[in-house]
Amino acid sequence: MDHMGPVHWGPGEATGVPDHPHRGFETVTYLLEGKFQHKDSAGHSGILKAGDVQWMTAGRGVVHSEMPAEDFRVTGGVLHGFQLWVNLPKKDKMMAPRYQEIPAASIPTAGDTSGRVTVRVIAGESLGARAVIDTRIPITYLHLSLRPGGHVSQPVPEDQVVFAYVVSGHVAVGPAPTVVREGQSAMFGAGSRVSLALPDGAQSAGEVLLLAGRPLLEPIARY
Repeated sequence: MDHMGPVHWGPGEATGVPDHPHRGFETVTYLLEGKFQHKDSAGHSGILKAGDVQWMTAGRGVVHSEMPAEDFRVTGGVLHGFQLWVNLPKKDKMMAPRYQEIPAASIPTAGDTSGRVTVRVIAGESLGARAVIDTRIPITYLHLSLRPGGHVSQPVPEDQVVFAYVVSGHVAVGPAPTVVREGQSAMFGAGSRVSLALPDGAQSAGEVLLLAGRPLLEPIARY
């Protein structure tokens, strides 16, 4: 997982990644701020704006570029987001490339009864909301927002490996709470639930990504 920014670009300063190849895995781009344009060798193109998600399955291979949208490059602004790489299982390595581009308004959201916890469900399920994105292996990808006093106990299948990444503020994780701060990750051990909380005395909200996936347990080749 790559945490992109936040970085503030002046007019004409924004940069991106020109044509480059991917094969055999997926890239999941989640933009919090900014505006980027995607193009590929198969003629696909699209614009990614704040709150949008692009789940690109490279499969047997694409050459694509990820560049700032022209109007964003001209005006400048803040870029902030995440890109997650997801390995494909052997049986799907050579599948046809595909894109799932989900605008911010179409990403399922939910909240708890206290009003202190909200979630955007990119993959998996949380607080009664289920993702609209189709994944090749079981994956959980949640963006949780906790206000002071907020607490969530998130079910996670026992065969998935789980970690949390704090985007902003600080969050207490685990049954014997450990405080995890902005820019830090927490790896979880065995179990069927993950506990996240923000103490009543916190001065600001906490934002955390909760991610989990089933290990492939297959050989990995890099090139």
